[in-house]
Amino acid sequence: MQIEPLQQDAEAKLDAVRSLLSACELPTADLASFFGTQFLAVEDEDDLIAVVGLEGYQDVALLRSLAVTSGHRGHGIGRALVKKAEQQAIDAGVRDLYLLTMTAQDFFAELGYTVADRASAPASIKGTTQFSGLCPDAAVLMHKRLA
Repeated sequence: MQIEPLQQDAEAKLDAVRSLLSACELPTADLASFFGTQFLAVEDEDDLIAVVGLEGYQDVALLRSLAVTSGHRGHGIGRALVKKAEQQAIDAGVRDLYLLTMTAQDFFAELGYTVADRASAPASIKGTTQFSGLCPDAAVLMHKRLA
């Protein structure tokens, strides 16, 4: 399994990301472009089978849009994507990683993320489209302090 950054100039890749996120019932309304988000992906030949996004804001970042096709779940792909995104964040000087989830709280808890009060989120995270509009107030905010 090889995890690679998606090329930001490939509109077809953005369409594939939207399609996968929609299939996984994740929001896509703010994906007009790759601007501000670095996506890491796993592809099987030309088919996108998994993706995760990382939006960096100086020393904090938002982990978003983790999606794995239903036929490839349970094989560690999601975990590998998160670990690669975390390493990329560390390399970029990020100290704190946040995410919002409606359904994957247990998955992320196993990876060291803890539930955080939404009011405690940094202003840069509160200002994201994910936090301020796309994810409902019922979405759980999770946090991980990176080494």
